Amino acid sequence: QVQLVESGGGLVQAGGSLRLSCASSGDIFRLKVMAWYRQPPGKQRDQVAIIAGGGSTTYADSVKGRFTISRDNDKNMVYLQMNSLKPEDTGVYYCNGGPTWLTRPYWGQGTQVTVSS
Repeated sequence: QVQLVESGGGLVQAGGSLRLSCASSGDIFRLKVMAWYRQPPGKQRDQVAIIAGGGSTTYADSVKGRFTISRDNDKNMVYLQMNSLKPEDTGVYYCNGGPTWLTRPYWGQGTQVTVSS
């Protein structure tokens, strides 16, 4: 079993920054690839950023240059540094992970990020 727990969400003004954290436990060997997703109010959940075990990353166009995903394998942590936040970044942010780029069945419970204008 795998457990993912997000933290670090909150209310921030536009232009501000937040750092989300995702703590993993359990069968962490299943978490080669980790990602962050975002679900705005009333909309679908979309991938924001993804990081492989070797450190390669991919970002959604809407966050490129503003968000940075990173991981600390020794601490079993994944982070999402969010800078220059915009109101459209508002949503519930979910940590996601799995053994491969295409197979990522594990989810956290989500953390709310609200960006005020």
